Amino acid sequence: MALDDPKTLVSTDWLETHLRDPDLRILDGSWFLPQMGIDAKAAYDAAHIPGARFFDIDEICDSRSDLPHMAPPVEKFVSRMRAMGVGDGHQVVIYDQKGIFSAPRVWWTFRLMGKVDVAVLDGGLPKWVAEGREVEDMPPMLRDRHITVQRQAHLVKDVTQVAHASKLGDHEIIDARAHGRFIGAEPEPRPGLRQGHIPGSKNVPWDTVLTENGTMKSPEELRAIFEAAGVDLSKPAITTCGSGVNAALLAFALERIGHRDHAVYDGAWAEWGMFNDLKVATGEA
Repeated sequence: MALDDPKTLVSTDWLETHLRDPDLRILDGSWFLPQMGIDAKAAYDAAHIPGARFFDIDEICDSRSDLPHMAPPVEKFVSRMRAMGVGDGHQVVIYDQKGIFSAPRVWWTFRLMGKVDVAVLDGGLPKWVAEGREVEDMPPMLRDRHITVQRQAHLVKDVTQVAHASKLGDHEIIDARAHGRFIGAEPEPRPGLRQGHIPGSKNVPWDTVLTENGTMKSPEELRAIFEAAGVDLSKPAITTCGSGVNAALLAFALERIGHRDHAVYDGAWAEWGMFNDLKVATGEA
């Protein structure tokens, strides 16, 4: 697969070439764990890629749920995108301020809504800035744009579906959390959650799919990483993590290697770790 694929991943060179295209929309999809103490919106306001809009993962979500940043209802997604001037016929490119961390969550949200002309910027804002490319602190001029969506229900799984998959073993459940959290040796950052992992799941920590420079590894390397973790790539996959952000990064990596039958467990460990009637495994997979 070529590096520049406007449906998954594009380079900083590609984005700079297309930066002034009238049908391009750039989104800053930055999100940080609360304990990081970073205000993603303030950082966006201070410096962003020209024309970028800020996609607030914690606001463009299902506010009816007590779980963090669950996927938004169709109506809310449409409302927010229209107000941001993101509509039908646009090529969307998403980046984040860490490199590749939360941008795939926004990519997955667009895919969930049936929008496929969406890509993640390889290396994100850090690579863009390191290469001396243009940034600005001015908000973009926004005009409402019409957007139509068709929710792709097969791209998301709920706790009942994941429990069923765990029991039957007919899906590969792939956990993006750090290995210490997966085996139950390290505490969860959210208080009150049990330690361990979903029975039968495999561990592919989110940062293992990235290079030291914060760019995506090649499809060949990604495939080897999944296989080394014991993932049977012939099976449908469900990705999970702490709260659904890094699960989308693994879904993105699966898409990059041509694995098309994958879904995100949106509730993730924030949900599974909360309920004592759901089984928890500890130790190695």
